[in-house]
Amino acid sequence: MPEAGWQVDFWHWLVLSGVLLIVEVLVSGFFFLWLAAAAAVVGLTMWLAFPAMGWEYQILLFAVASVASIIAFRRYQHAHPPSSDQPTLNRRDEQYLGRTFTLSRPIVNGTGELKVDDTSWRVSGEDLPTGTKVRVVDVEGVTLIVAAA
Repeated sequence: MPEAGWQVDFWHWLVLSGVLLIVEVLVSGFFFLWLAAAAAVVGLTMWLAFPAMGWEYQILLFAVASVASIIAFRRYQHAHPPSSDQPTLNRRDEQYLGRTFTLSRPIVNGTGELKVDDTSWRVSGEDLPTGTKVRVVDVEGVTLIVAAA
């Protein structure tokens, strides 16, 4: 609880908003931006409408505005996914869907091995001998599901 005679003013929230923006730039987690927006909402609300708002209501407004801004952004992001010229970047397993490769080890009892560039992948599918051309049809975790090409 604040000391007697001490009051949180609108500019405290605006300064907090600026500090949170600086933290967002330094940390780059895309989370502090929404907290900074919520602090700015509290500061502007106090400055323009309720300058004598109690600290309890300020904290409540900050909490509600923080949660609301995060949820609103998540919904917007889900409805408008970012486009990319390389949609499978950092999703190596998806890059191989539909491609054809040659087995480096036979598939025995449903499992085998496939060499792609400098990486060995565990594969699953029907039993096939070494050297068979296979096409990647699905991915389950770190296992490529293949079928004879």
